[in-house]
Amino acid sequence: MAFNTLKTIALFGLFALPTAALTSPGKEAYDPIGTYSIFAPLKPNGTADDALATGNVKPGYFHPAERARKPWRIAFLFPHIKDPYWVGCNYGVIAEARRLGVEVKIFVANGYDDIKGQLGQMSEAIAEKYDAIVVSPIHLTANNASIALAKSKGIPVFELANDSTSDDLAVKVTTSLKGMGYEAARWVLLDAAQQGLKSVNVGLLPGPKGAGWVNGEVDGTREVFSKAPYAVNIVDVKYGDSDRQVQGQLAKQMLQEHGKTLDYIIGCTGCAPPASVELKNAGQQRHIKVVAYDLTRDIMDLIQRGDIAASVDTKAVSQARVVMGTAVNYLESRAGKSPHTILIKLGLVTQGNMSNYKYDATIAPNDFVPVFSYVPAKEK
Repeated sequence: MAFNTLKTIALFGLFALPTAALTSPGKEAYDPIGTYSIFAPLKPNGTADDALATGNVKPGYFHPAERARKPWRIAFLFPHIKDPYWVGCNYGVIAEARRLGVEVKIFVANGYDDIKGQLGQMSEAIAEKYDAIVVSPIHLTANNASIALAKSKGIPVFELANDSTSDDLAVKVTTSLKGMGYEAARWVLLDAAQQGLKSVNVGLLPGPKGAGWVNGEVDGTREVFSKAPYAVNIVDVKYGDSDRQVQGQLAKQMLQEHGKTLDYIIGCTGCAPPASVELKNAGQQRHIKVVAYDLTRDIMDLIQRGDIAASVDTKAVSQARVVMGTAVNYLESRAGKSPHTILIKLGLVTQGNMSNYKYDATIAPNDFVPVFSYVPAKEK
């Protein structure tokens, strides 16, 4: 079954996670995760980065939640599961569901052009009266009405990874989306300076236009480049679904149009790997470097081989673990005053620091078959 044709999937019992990947109940499944918890005052209808700019920010760590007292039913809405990033999120969700003893079902849309599909799945999750819903919004604003509807029905809604401007969420769990752009752009400036370049030409393959994370990474990139001590020209920005075939075509077009003058290409999770392939195909990999806005096992391997120069790490598995623990703590009324937003601290990976970098998505796409639902066994 092709991932890009999946609609609502409930496959528990059909696939299984490897035993080593899932810890037994009651044990801490992971080390505490570095976070920024953000409380009021906040900008109304703002993004996670708006919260970071205006809110009361408290750095700290998120510790694994204790096992739930009842098997809460939690629905997750993903935009797709076509690349290792969302496979990693799925892994984190299912592993934590098993550890915490709660039921989860992951609804998978057909991609970032399938807002209609995701809204339909949201309606389904509301109708099925889940105890909580965790949404990874396809669009920055288009999901807001459905989030408000769920809240009006008494269902708390949490946000994972992708951002929205909804004020009806219980808690957002993501990273600084502008931070993705900041870190990628800063690395480009440092690398260009080390090469002695007096000006730099950059092409962006950020992902689907209108998605909150895309807006954030592009804004962050532009902000850093606008303050560069030398001329940095963003010569092209090509938006498109993060499907690798789509991104391969966009990368090919970019190289045909600007390949002779480009110094760097910065791309999203599904964008950077096909860009590196197209560079090789065009014989341009020696004078154009690829930088990724986010890290997957695939991108980690490409960095090790020298096909990608650097990558920001938004820690997909950690985000999934934190949102699951946050939702369970909320449902168990043991969270105290919940923050508006929890940001996972970013990392940066290059060939130079790979040997001592702690990467949380230790699974590769071929290491396990995704499980899209988990139902805990009834205790005897």
